[in-house]
Amino acid sequence: MINSIIFVLLFVVAIAFFAYNVRTIVRTIKIGKNIKIKDNPLKRWWLVLKVAIFQSKMMGLPIVGILHIFVFAGFIIVNIEMLEIFYDGITGSHRAFTFMGGFYPLMIAVFEFFALLVIISCVVFLLRRNVLKIKRFWNYEMKWWPRLDANIILFVEIILMSSIFFMNAADAILQTRGVEHYEQVGSFFFSSLLIPLLNGLPNETLIFVERLCWWLHVIGVFLFLNYIPFSKHFHVFASFPNVYFSKLEPLGKISNMPSITNEIKSMLGKPVDDNGNTDAGDISFGAADVKDLTWKSLLDAYACTECGRCTRVCPASITGKKLSPRKVIMDTRDRLEILGRTINKNGSEIQDSKTLFDFISSEELWACTTCNACTSECPVNIDQVSLILEMRRYIVMEKAAAPGELNAIFSNIENNGAPWQFSQQDRLKWANELFINKK
Repeated sequence: MINSIIFVLLFVVAIAFFAYNVRTIVRTIKIGKNIKIKDNPLKRWWLVLKVAIFQSKMMGLPIVGILHIFVFAGFIIVNIEMLEIFYDGITGSHRAFTFMGGFYPLMIAVFEFFALLVIISCVVFLLRRNVLKIKRFWNYEMKWWPRLDANIILFVEIILMSSIFFMNAADAILQTRGVEHYEQVGSFFFSSLLIPLLNGLPNETLIFVERLCWWLHVIGVFLFLNYIPFSKHFHVFASFPNVYFSKLEPLGKISNMPSITNEIKSMLGKPVDDNGNTDAGDISFGAADVKDLTWKSLLDAYACTECGRCTRVCPASITGKKLSPRKVIMDTRDRLEILGRTINKNGSEIQDSKTLFDFISSEELWACTTCNACTSECPVNIDQVSLILEMRRYIVMEKAAAPGELNAIFSNIENNGAPWQFSQQDRLKWANELFINKK
């Protein structure tokens, strides 16, 4: 009874804290501008199935992609066993699902198989990060915390999966010894390999090992659940809505600014879309801070896996420019979290002197070629380019601080109707020699 009470209390506290942290993140994302994304739901659900569940974009790097799929599948399948653990924890029973008969050992063996795949994959990932030191995991934006965060998660997953094997091995031995409370359900293939290691221990020690591993797994899952909202691994939850609401239009299509669209419609005598904001003083162009971005761009920030695939294919980054698309997204999330901590529960006005430009430099923004290699590569459909373009718009239209080369182009467009320095009358002079030679 005491164990059941402790388990229920831990479960309630863990869920309450997790729900509170998720609500905080949702409230923070709502800082962004509201946009409605309701088009083509069937195509969006297909994207979720293909990209978020079956991880199709991970296969750009096949070996790593397969290992990641192992971890993802293991995370889902192994945690099915948590249903039995929850039931046992609440009722005080032991292996309550043994009513399945001969199917039960097979089911546990499947769980152990995927747990083993998770352990192998996590070990490979740790070696890649810390021994091989793959370049994209050691970029300048990958400071001590992003690297430590990834390692913590990998170590925790190894510990959680390993606890299952030792728990099942100790349980199998206690069954054969006829110890009370440990019903005969048979041994399990993978954990049975550990039986020789534990077989010489007395019953009291085996019971201690079995219970220790059981509680270690339970408490580890609860702690892991509440660590995720503070970690880059929140993408486990954020990736699904992020993929659902991802951009369906061609990646290179640039969205129009409603204020300018309405101004042009007004000049042409066409009906203007009334969005309830007719005060010219309230109109702003581009994004100076996260409040000026849409909630979808802010969701992008929380969905980022920090895998660095975007930076790996970025031509600006490859050629030594300062831009790293991953850093842009990570900096946006850092700024968003700082701002989010200042929001009251009632969402009152935010007082803060910083902007996104305190995190992301103009040099980074103008290094982008808008080729959309990053958005194509991202395994969770983050749109880095749209964020960069919004900040560029602010630089040009609000601060009039575009680079000199662009200012010359803007001046030529205004005066000559084209980016070139020649007037419209002189634009075809280059062809005169062609006509002369033809004659």
